[in-house]
Amino acid sequence: MSSVRLQGVSRHYRDIHALKDVTVEIASQSLTVVCGPPAAGKSVLLRLLVGLEQPSRGRILINDRDITDVPAAERRIGYVPQSFALFPHVSVFDNIAYPLALQRVGRSEIERRVDQVADILRIRPLLRKRPAQLSGGEKQRTAIARGMLKNADLFLLDDPLVGLDFKLRESLMEDLKDMRGELNATFLYVTSDSLEALTMAEDLIVLDAGHVIDANAAAALYQQPRHLRAAELVGFPRCNVLPGRLEAGGLCRTGIVDFRMDRPTNFVGDVAVAARPEHILHRPDGAPATIRLMENIGAECVVYFDAGGETLVTSVPSPSVAHLDMGSPFPFAVSAGGLLVYDRATGALLGRGGEAAHA
Repeated sequence: MSSVRLQGVSRHYRDIHALKDVTVEIASQSLTVVCGPPAAGKSVLLRLLVGLEQPSRGRILINDRDITDVPAAERRIGYVPQSFALFPHVSVFDNIAYPLALQRVGRSEIERRVDQVADILRIRPLLRKRPAQLSGGEKQRTAIARGMLKNADLFLLDDPLVGLDFKLRESLMEDLKDMRGELNATFLYVTSDSLEALTMAEDLIVLDAGHVIDANAAAALYQQPRHLRAAELVGFPRCNVLPGRLEAGGLCRTGIVDFRMDRPTNFVGDVAVAARPEHILHRPDGAPATIRLMENIGAECVVYFDAGGETLVTSVPSPSVAHLDMGSPFPFAVSAGGLLVYDRATGALLGRGGEAAHA
């Protein structure tokens, strides 16, 4: 059961700053997800933790022990890289067992541990096959099983479900959550997919351009991101961002909706107003708009529509818009109480919307 602390960690490659002064804590026995776009520094962060690279500056502590200079072989950390990295000439069993074989664990204990992880990931029938005989999803499960087999309390998973179809990803996400409970371990899981991040995470860290821009319990971070960029990166469908102006007295004006802040603020100036899709409502008595694009995803339909010179997105029950198409009217309203207001210059959260302002 390992807690992790990074203190002012940076990683530079000549003129490229992959990580910049990262300070963050990961609770013991948590399933913490690091989410961010490509090239945010997510994989670099994992390589520093596992010991494949050294930080340019800063310290890494596990259970309050400084491991910054500890060799990778001496760190009790399990690691699942993006690539399968399976040995083609040996069986699935031997691929999975490899970390324990390196540690010279006895054969009976290896068999017990391999059987245990194979049952959790439902790959016991594959143990005598070779990688060439496996599907992509089966190779992924095998790679995950091998990474989970090391005697460790901390496991790092680098986008382990990338490239898999949705149903298989959904199944493996549940398997991994079950496995974390079985092992009583700390999982640090990296993904570029914000929907996957919200599905998996107990705690969520948002990384962008080498900076940690927000870190919180997953539900709290979604409801109230502390930085505009975190609001943009976390959530599906994407968050709507409207330019606005915050006036004296807490009145916020946008081209779509005017509202008052839920509490007093001294800030006056340009703002960005974030509106989650669930706060954009399809209402017959609402403001006029026109559908630009519709994406049916089953029970829900994602609707992109033009209003007041802005393209907004919302998600509504599919039956309610089954009769509509591109170019159809889409009257809408905005729930002012769900809006988040950010300083446009810095991205810092200023507060929430309160009641709508009426002319």
